[in-house]
Amino acid sequence: MKAWQYSSTSGGLEKNLKINPSIPLPKPTPNQHLVQIIACALNPVDYKLSELPLIGRFLISKPATPCADFSGVIVTAASGSSLKPGQLVFGVSGSSPLSGGAMREFNVATPDAVAAIPDGVSPIDVAGVGVAGLTAYQSIVPRVKKGDRVFINGGSGGTGVFGIQFAKVVGCHVTTSCSARNIELCKSLGADEVLDYTKGSLVKQLREKGWKFDHVVDNVGADDELIWHCGDFLNPGAVYVKVAGELSLHGILKGIKRKMWTGALGGMKGKMEGFWPKPQVEDLATIAGWIKDGKVKAVIDEKFKFEEAPKAFERLKTGRARGKVIVDVASEVWKQVWEES
Repeated sequence: MKAWQYSSTSGGLEKNLKINPSIPLPKPTPNQHLVQIIACALNPVDYKLSELPLIGRFLISKPATPCADFSGVIVTAASGSSLKPGQLVFGVSGSSPLSGGAMREFNVATPDAVAAIPDGVSPIDVAGVGVAGLTAYQSIVPRVKKGDRVFINGGSGGTGVFGIQFAKVVGCHVTTSCSARNIELCKSLGADEVLDYTKGSLVKQLREKGWKFDHVVDNVGADDELIWHCGDFLNPGAVYVKVAGELSLHGILKGIKRKMWTGALGGMKGKMEGFWPKPQVEDLATIAGWIKDGKVKAVIDEKFKFEEAPKAFERLKTGRARGKVIVDVASEVWKQVWEES
């Protein structure tokens, strides 16, 4: 099979990706599916972790293949699975969160991270649901109730576009932030109020409006003022969920400082939690059902050919992607492969 691989991230992951035209197919264990990849999707974690000096050098086996989010076809199903060969599926592939391995023609996946694609739903549309969809779902849906006011910092990115829609499906009032060029996109997804962060301090804008929220999700994680002053716009008992953040020693030190310097000591007021998504078939199936029913739509920023994978990372790294960046691995040929087999 063909696979994109890297052995170094010096100068950036995208500058080190090389296509290997002939490597052996992965050998699944009895507790893993073998899947043919139709499409994969990029997340910031796909390059941020690998570009960290310690993690990238010592914890990721080389050569490595990036990306975890995928849509594909079951080749061989895990023992005891109800999924069958030839069935369309999507979710999170690989056996390590550090290097998913979906940017190749075949990969393994665990049963708890894979769900069937409903009839009538495009594999391209659900290719980007995995990490981003689970993050948006688990950081919002189980934590809110109908009528709650939710603030999503970063509404136009890969996770934010799902978060807005999921919060609306369960009956919340949604306020989000984005740049001016993405305001109409966020409104089209259901956002009730949209703040333009390019107009200045989000904390100042929130204070001026006097808004208070029952739940906050931060998909950006870079606005220290917003984090330190989250208590100004949280209702009693509400939680500030920080999804994104600096994956660096500096970022770790800032996190420790926030924990140590509490509101009682004159520091950060309000309750903040970090977040990491968990594989959950039921959550993936719920999201796929919402997409099939038209309650949620996939937002694809750009789709790249398999041979253009490094350009996909270049696009993601601009920080200007609206929705998901997709790499089309085999959408035109997968049916032919199965017909011939």
